[in-house]
Amino acid sequence: MAFLSFRITIFCIFCITRLSLFASEVPNKNTLETYIVHVETPDAYQSDDLESWYRSFFPATTTSMSEDEARLVYSYRHVFKGFAARLSPDHVKDMHKKNGFISARPQKPMSLHTTHSPNFLGLSQNAGLWKHSNYGKGVIIGVLDTGVLPEHPSFSDKGMPPPPARWKRKCQFNHTTCNNKIIGARYFSAEYQSPLDDDGHGTHTASTAAGNFVEGANVFGSANGTAAGVAPHAHLAIYKVCCGEGDILAGMDAAVADGVDVLSVSLGLGTMNFHEDAIAIGAFSAMQKGIFVSCSAGNDGPFSGYVENGAPWILTVGASTIDRKLGARAVLGNKQQFDGQICFSTKEFFEKALPSCLCRDAQRFR
Repeated sequence: MAFLSFRITIFCIFCITRLSLFASEVPNKNTLETYIVHVETPDAYQSDDLESWYRSFFPATTTSMSEDEARLVYSYRHVFKGFAARLSPDHVKDMHKKNGFISARPQKPMSLHTTHSPNFLGLSQNAGLWKHSNYGKGVIIGVLDTGVLPEHPSFSDKGMPPPPARWKRKCQFNHTTCNNKIIGARYFSAEYQSPLDDDGHGTHTASTAAGNFVEGANVFGSANGTAAGVAPHAHLAIYKVCCGEGDILAGMDAAVADGVDVLSVSLGLGTMNFHEDAIAIGAFSAMQKGIFVSCSAGNDGPFSGYVENGAPWILTVGASTIDRKLGARAVLGNKQQFDGQICFSTKEFFEKALPSCLCRDAQRFR
């Protein structure tokens, strides 16, 4: 009887727990989350009036400017007419009733998508197209990613001219300064309020696009050579935006206002309608203003349906297998050899035979 009572008690606890979990999964109509809100442009407006226009869509129950400020996240001017705001579902319902409202949807998180690259592309440092282009001299490339580590040798400004006079320089590093290579750095991320790269992805993509010449580069002693980006004499403007849609749009909006010539974006939302894709929306407005937009095709191939950033006004760049590898050879006790690739190599490695076994034999030791 005691055992039966124990089982009933456990069952009741389980049911209560499940009900609690279910209740917590039901969205609260007052829960705030970030929405991307698209509105019409007023017939006559000044740039400074746009924010007031955007605020007119907030609920009439809002009584103080501080509450408005808490909800308004970004006010867009150049790549998108609208704003990002912390709203509840009820707030959004109220906005639907206002003249000039077009759409509102919760923002979606985006996903993040070598020294030999110029040679692999057939570019010669001393002759041909690469040299005749002056290695991108005078061009400003805006990189929207996870930030950058400015101390990396790829971002030395050796041999770099000053930024163009039209550039609106903004540098938000706390303990370092921009130079003639990294001429601007801004952040649009609430998680880590600095343009410094806390992931490594942005440093990689920025150096691939416009890293300066770095002689003697190697990977643990292998693949020695001169590292360089595709436009080593171009200037870099860094926009840390990872990885909400609202942050991406804010970064693109700022880049257009700052005066970049090129936008490089190695982020994606997956395959979706262009009018719902923040990158496609921002890129279209940038293209209309004469800015070239290059985006990655994503990492989810190989089928065409998995290509991201496929809008026709974007240069969509896919990855390719490069023509070299860091090789290694495994030699078995019976002298049979297997060639493969490694990610790490060291000159301090000492050859030594080690015991091994087949996977099927390993089950005996479970």
